[in-house]
Amino acid sequence: MRNILIIGAGKSSSSLIKYLLDKSSEENLHITIGDISIDDISKRFQNQNRLTLIELDVFKETQRINAIQKADIVISMLPARFHLEVAKDCIKYQKNMVTASYISDEMKVLDADVKSKGLVFMNEIGVDPGIDHMSAMKVIDKIHEKGGKMLLFESFTGGLVAPESDNNLWNYKFTWNPRNVVTAGQGGAAMFIQEGTYKYIPFHKLFRRTEFLHINGSGKFEAYPNRDSLKYRSIYGLEDISTMYRGTIRRVGFSRAWNVFVQLGMTDDTYTIEDSEKMSYRDFTNLFLAYSPTDSVELKLRSYLKIDQDDVMWEKLLELDIFNPSKKIGLKDASPAQMLQKILSDKWTLSEDDKDMIIMHHIFGYELNGKKQQIESSMVAFGENQTYTAMAKTVGLPVAIAALKILNGEIKTPGVQRPISKEIYEPILKELESFGISFNEKEVPYLGYNPENVFG
Repeated sequence: MRNILIIGAGKSSSSLIKYLLDKSSEENLHITIGDISIDDISKRFQNQNRLTLIELDVFKETQRINAIQKADIVISMLPARFHLEVAKDCIKYQKNMVTASYISDEMKVLDADVKSKGLVFMNEIGVDPGIDHMSAMKVIDKIHEKGGKMLLFESFTGGLVAPESDNNLWNYKFTWNPRNVVTAGQGGAAMFIQEGTYKYIPFHKLFRRTEFLHINGSGKFEAYPNRDSLKYRSIYGLEDISTMYRGTIRRVGFSRAWNVFVQLGMTDDTYTIEDSEKMSYRDFTNLFLAYSPTDSVELKLRSYLKIDQDDVMWEKLLELDIFNPSKKIGLKDASPAQMLQKILSDKWTLSEDDKDMIIMHHIFGYELNGKKQQIESSMVAFGENQTYTAMAKTVGLPVAIAALKILNGEIKTPGVQRPISKEIYEPILKELESFGISFNEKEVPYLGYNPENVFG
């Protein structure tokens, strides 16, 4: 029996685990899940004779090595910063490895050792990164095979609440790690290229530079630019492309309201607040406003940010209860970002029967036989409930499929890599279609980059 070790079993692991268990009989698999706490997993997956749960602290070397030695392949669903020790052990004990995380500089350094052992270290095989790579390269390769020259590539992904569960003014709920949502866009300017001109947007301007998207069958959305779009030119073999832009999708109006938190400083994660655990939500909001012995917190905020009382943005802030003097933060030595996350989690956590959705939209502009052409490719996937979310499905299924294909020798090119070759993306995209994760591709008139879509 072949043993697949999964290290880390957070929110994105439910579909991954279910897929492998469903395949366990026909593929002769045993699944071992190692996590620092196995209580939640044991409740979700009971009476499974091909499943073993073990308590595993990745920083305890003996525990980690024992588990890896017994595995035929290792899947790390840990936060990206924790992959490295697992990766080094996988090299030492000659185990293939799969992660959904971006390839870090530290992971790149291991490439020569991984190749020398003939191992496959597949990374960036979730949704974004992951499905975005595979679906983009499928079209880009087809264009190049026909002799076309790529002129433009824009790519957008968003984790959103499904329409039937969309019951707040923000049209948003947390479908993945809330911390990543609160700190999105920080750590440097957004960088991209449009019509041959480089563009850089600092964080404090990011949420006012939004592009409108019309995605057939799903409606109108907005997108703000991701941090570094430029590196994808070399990844996708598009070094000479004149427009390269990657963005995050939200419902129209979200970014303008989120910008309130950015301008106030509530998303800052670089320092901690004195007595944060004793503060009320109202105290927290007042931290970022000028002192006034007479003006209310509400009046100061509206005045500072020039928000009219009848503006829907004001209604959005009221809905979050940020002026409540009774609710306590309850987090010791917390950063502003952590305190904001606590407030948002009260309102934006998925209910048990809530459904989420993942939207991905690509635009390819190219020239073929002297004629400029354009392809739009879109995917919309829906979750089932709070556990089997669209996010868990689109992150976990590519990871699981890739791991099984590596184990079966169908993916065998060695090295530290991402899924951008046909050997990887063709079979995985084909299998994903059976789970309702498929792209609608269509030829449209060439528009190029439309600056009227950007405001702010």
